Amino acid sequence: MAKGDKPRGRMSAYAYFVQTCREEHKKKHPNENVVFSEFSKKCAERWKTMNDPEKKRFHQMAEKDKKRYESEMSTYVPPAGGKARGKKKKDPNAPKRALSAFFHFCNDERPKVKANMGDATVGEIAKELGRRWQDCNEDQKSKYEAMAAKDKERYEKAMAAYKRGGPPPAEEVDEDDEDGDEDDDDE
Repeated sequence: MAKGDKPRGRMSAYAYFVQTCREEHKKKHPNENVVFSEFSKKCAERWKTMNDPEKKRFHQMAEKDKKRYESEMSTYVPPAGGKARGKKKKDPNAPKRALSAFFHFCNDERPKVKANMGDATVGEIAKELGRRWQDCNEDQKSKYEAMAAKDKERYEKAMAAYKRGGPPPAEEVDEDDEDGDEDDDDE
């Protein structure tokens, strides 16, 4: 490991199992190209059917690697002045990003979908929202596209003010607000 290089992450028991399977497969079929998704599925199926004694050696390998990783991390010093890897921290004062038409649609439809689907998982609800969005006609989508355009405009103004270092522009009250007394042009 070169100076300043962060230690390689630790491997799980399952990762060691897949690595071993791959090595065995390469020995048996050296010239065969492996489709990783199919190979991965086969490994996962095999792992699920293995009992604890069969998995023991992989757990031991993972435990040994965990100790290596912890040992290397205890002496690791990140390079001074170097860029930190990973996500940048978001400024909590920065304006919230604009939502897409689909997200505006989801905000309206999610309570209805949740009520209809009962104990559905977050993923199942998201799939249903995606299906409903696909089923929307252009008139239905245009309402949400208009909301997205208005939100994008709000974001661009707020971002410009934020970059100038000034206060964010006053939030415009949406005509759909519950108190209904703000900027209603229709009356």
